[in-house]
Amino acid sequence: MADTGKDTGKDAGVDTGEERALWPALKRGLRRRCPNCGTGGIFRGYLKVRDHCPVCEEALYHQRADDGPAYLTILIVGHVMAPLILGVYTALRPDPLIMASVFSVGTAALSLYLLPRLKGGMIAFQWAKRMHGFGPDPVEAELEMPDTGDEAAAE
Repeated sequence: MADTGKDTGKDAGVDTGEERALWPALKRGLRRRCPNCGTGGIFRGYLKVRDHCPVCEEALYHQRADDGPAYLTILIVGHVMAPLILGVYTALRPDPLIMASVFSVGTAALSLYLLPRLKGGMIAFQWAKRMHGFGPDPVEAELEMPDTGDEAAAE
């Protein structure tokens, strides 16, 4: 893209409507970094999402990850641990109490590791696809939409 000397609005935090690359954003999100710049952290704590990126000031409060990261975490942990439990049980036949304690700790550790990364990935996906307010301002989008006359037909 050639530099035309015009202000594209990126410095001012204005959305230019350009397509956002999905895979780089997902990689940044999975590292718990801002999907826009890749430098600033998404989270204030373990899972609390910042309102804005501390580096590029990208608004992050639009995100709607809700229960998605938890479901993905359960899905992945279940698909990783179930074959391991079966393999260990059939090969070694350990004491049930030892097996339960080892796999309980492993399951909890893997879940705690994956949950913030999957939440970051989900936020990055929403950002890249301009979902839930990450796109143009809804008020501006309404102003830019052409009038089709549907309002008169609905009356």
